[in-house]
Amino acid sequence: MSNSNKIKSIALLGTGLMGRPMAVRILNAGYSLSVWNRTVAKVRPLLDLGAKGAATPSEAAAGADLLITMLADGPTVSHVLFDNGVADALSPGSIVVDMSSIPPSMARDHAERLAKTKILHLDAPVSGGTKGAAEGTLAIMVGGTAEAFEISMPALRSMGRPTLVGKSGSGQLAKLANQTIVAITIGAVSEALLLASTGGADPQKVREALSGGFADSLILKLHGQRMLDRDFMPGGPTRMQVKDLRTILETAKNSGLELPVTETITAMYEDLLESGYGECDHSAVLLELERRNVGKRLGIKPDQIPSD
Repeated sequence: MSNSNKIKSIALLGTGLMGRPMAVRILNAGYSLSVWNRTVAKVRPLLDLGAKGAATPSEAAAGADLLITMLADGPTVSHVLFDNGVADALSPGSIVVDMSSIPPSMARDHAERLAKTKILHLDAPVSGGTKGAAEGTLAIMVGGTAEAFEISMPALRSMGRPTLVGKSGSGQLAKLANQTIVAITIGAVSEALLLASTGGADPQKVREALSGGFADSLILKLHGQRMLDRDFMPGGPTRMQVKDLRTILETAKNSGLELPVTETITAMYEDLLESGYGECDHSAVLLELERRNVGKRLGIKPDQIPSD
């Protein structure tokens, strides 16, 4: 049997902002899919597309060749896998692909625990936001064995571009590198646009002028436009960005590293979270920058933020 034929049935645990469009991509690729989410309402739209709903995580996992977790954090992943009976429901030879963002040390621990019952494990966090999830263009950073990666490749390709970056935990390290660049660049874009606007330049035209130059990036294009539109409805929520930044600094500390730029942007995001903007998109760091610069504001449009 070729690797492309080994995966027939998939279970997905976590159908929130990212998990739901990922589930749609899996269904469109022709896989049998069982789904579970703590909030049942988030599962219902997928049932109309052919997914099978499960009352518990272990029910979803039973019989799955591949189990995908897309959950809030490391402790939640650990609880669902090992306290809710999911690991026990999986058969030897099946594969767990954790696409959540969790500490690298925790990913390595999960791989070791699952290996004792001959279950393969990949840590495969993603980048690309809800847009990338919907379009199937996610960057998928994978840690684990080449064997598990090759078997999982067709399913992963239905959601984006998977790259094996090293042994267990390496996918999470790559995600931390990604989140370091993302957070710092969002901060840089917010400062640059506010600087240009305060000085009298048209910030929309400045953004266009920078296109194609060394300062150009997806963040300037997408998040820069969000800032100009003052659209802070969540793609990547601030609370999740803060979670990742805390993990970055803790991992750096354990490795004997000092990351001063990351420490600075983390402090801004922590203040933004403390101000009650945790559900806003992480581009809302602009709001914290404006708070620190009293009387300075980017544009005149009203803020679009999630309601309580």
